[in-house]
Amino acid sequence: MKSISILGVFVADLCFIGDRIPSKGQTILGKKHVVGPGGKGSNQAVAAAKAGAKTLFISKIGDDQFGSMATKIYENSGVD
Repeated sequence: MKSISILGVFVADLCFIGDRIPSKGQTILGKKHVVGPGGKGSNQAVAAAKAGAKTLFISKIGDDQFGSMATKIYENSGVD
C-alpha cells in the first residue's frame, strides 16, 4: 500500500464565545472558550487517514497537554 507523508504543524485552536459579534473596533468579553485541534498539515493528515489512506505526519509535538491532545487524535484517526 502506498502512503501519504505530510509535513506540517499541530496547533491548539482557541475559540472564545461571547453574547454577540463585536462591532468594528469593539472588544467584548468571552463567556467561555473551547480548545480544539488545528493546523493545516495536521488537519490534512487526520482527514487523509480517516479517508482510508496510510498517513504519516511529520511534525514537532510538545510534551504538554496540547501534545497529548495531538497524540490522542492521531492514534484515534490512524495517523502514523
